[in-house]
Amino acid sequence: MQNGQERSPGNEVCLEVKSLWKIFGPKPEEILRSELRRAPKKEILDQTGCVLGLRDVSFSVRKGEFFMLMGLSGSGKSTCIRCLLRLIEPTAGSILVEGEDICGYDKPKLMHLRRHTIGMVFQHFGLFPHYSVADNVAYGLKVGGTPKEERYERALKAIETVGLKGWEDYLPGSLSGGMQQRVGIARALAKDPEILLMDEPFSGLDPLIRREMQDELVELQDKLQKTIIFVTHDLHEALKLGDRIAIMRDGEIIQLGTPEDVITSPADDYVRDFVQDATPSKVLTADRIKEEPTLLLYEWQGPQVVRHMLRSARRQNAFVVNKHHQLLGLVTREIVEDLIKRGVPSIKNALIEDVPTCTSETIVEDLFPIATSSHFSIAVVDGRGRFVGEIHDRTILDSMISDKEETNDV
Repeated sequence: MQNGQERSPGNEVCLEVKSLWKIFGPKPEEILRSELRRAPKKEILDQTGCVLGLRDVSFSVRKGEFFMLMGLSGSGKSTCIRCLLRLIEPTAGSILVEGEDICGYDKPKLMHLRRHTIGMVFQHFGLFPHYSVADNVAYGLKVGGTPKEERYERALKAIETVGLKGWEDYLPGSLSGGMQQRVGIARALAKDPEILLMDEPFSGLDPLIRREMQDELVELQDKLQKTIIFVTHDLHEALKLGDRIAIMRDGEIIQLGTPEDVITSPADDYVRDFVQDATPSKVLTADRIKEEPTLLLYEWQGPQVVRHMLRSARRQNAFVVNKHHQLLGLVTREIVEDLIKRGVPSIKNALIEDVPTCTSETIVEDLFPIATSSHFSIAVVDGRGRFVGEIHDRTILDSMISDKEETNDV
């Protein structure tokens, strides 16, 4: 999504939560069997002394998806993510990982799940201060019984993946907060888990380092395509990172959708208040504002034909594609006139190949630097380089103005 990258989670469900409940306190099952199961959180506390953590939570996460759980303090998001690894035992409901309900796992199967299938990164780094970076990253593999040579080989690979090559022998105390969090991420990645749980991993970092870590996580996800479930209370973090966002309040999910869904169609006043200060440019994508071109040219068309078509369309330039609709570049009137003057029969070798491009998933905020880097329109391409539309400079500005007005009018 960011920096022109395209993330495309598949349709295969990797994790599914069904009617998950967590009630802290004595005899929680009695509450589930009574009328109190639908009572407000405060009423349950006042009448029973029990605290409602989760109420009938259901959602599914697709393989390779960046799924965000967000809400204010006390909303249930951290309780939910800890239930997914059974660090907190659910009161009722099911958690299916690859189709198996892990709520029925005994201790050995649960330990295997934690060591091989699901990794977790916490807000507080939890590093051993007297262990080197390499030792910290290899620790989980050591506990899991991985032979020494293999665990350090995997640890060094994970350290390099998070950009800390050369820091393997340093102690955590000599690293910055952002670097320490990278060690925490490397420790989780060393196990090569299918699913990565992240509980507000960047909330303790200063704003600049936090943004850098977000960007690095996006790049890492583009490379590794892990299934990530990420907890945050920060709306802009959720909008920046998430493929989908589940907004929680008082232990319930009150809206689940894409960042655009949440911004443009808030489910209620709570969500509306949550997102009212969100900047549309951080959410809206190129897909929303791309246009069908008034003229699209093909590589086999000769200069005379191209000149005629440019004149008829009153265009100074146009994008050129091949028979598979893949973008090859752009041709201008000046180039065509020169080709005709020199008697060159083809436009193929005279195309401007360095043209501004983005994907349908590129957010509008990232279109601004692309647009200012060239005086041509921006070509929108899919994951296979096929041309799917174009975006003009003025369209970017117009969309920002209209979408901001629509958001304010909601």
